[in-house]
Amino acid sequence: MASLGDRVFDNGLTVLDTEANKITITSQESTTYASANSTHALGSSTSLSIGAPADRSGGGREVTVSAISDGSVSATGTATHYAILDTSNSRLLATGSLSASQSVTNGNSFTLASFKIGIPDPS
Repeated sequence: MASLGDRVFDNGLTVLDTEANKITITSQESTTYASANSTHALGSSTSLSIGAPADRSGGGREVTVSAISDGSVSATGTATHYAILDTSNSRLLATGSLSASQSVTNGNSFTLASFKIGIPDPS
């Protein structure tokens, strides 16, 4: 059976822990930094906190993204995805679906529950 050591997983996930500094909610899944930061962005927060890599249930490794309680909505629409960004280097680091879509209105605030991003063990 193929396997990878924790260090291999951790070095990939550590980028989220050390370089990510902004999370946006978007109207669709972003594929580029520009789409996540402006084109499809509906709101953002820079109080992003991502934990260090840890064991993942079922095998592999994961990081936990802390809950967001101070998101600022900058456009009206339906948020369906999140994007995690490294604004210092204009990098899109991760995207995913929200647990439930949210209708948002410009000028309001948003919150997100904590969630995990993981890499499973190879099969």
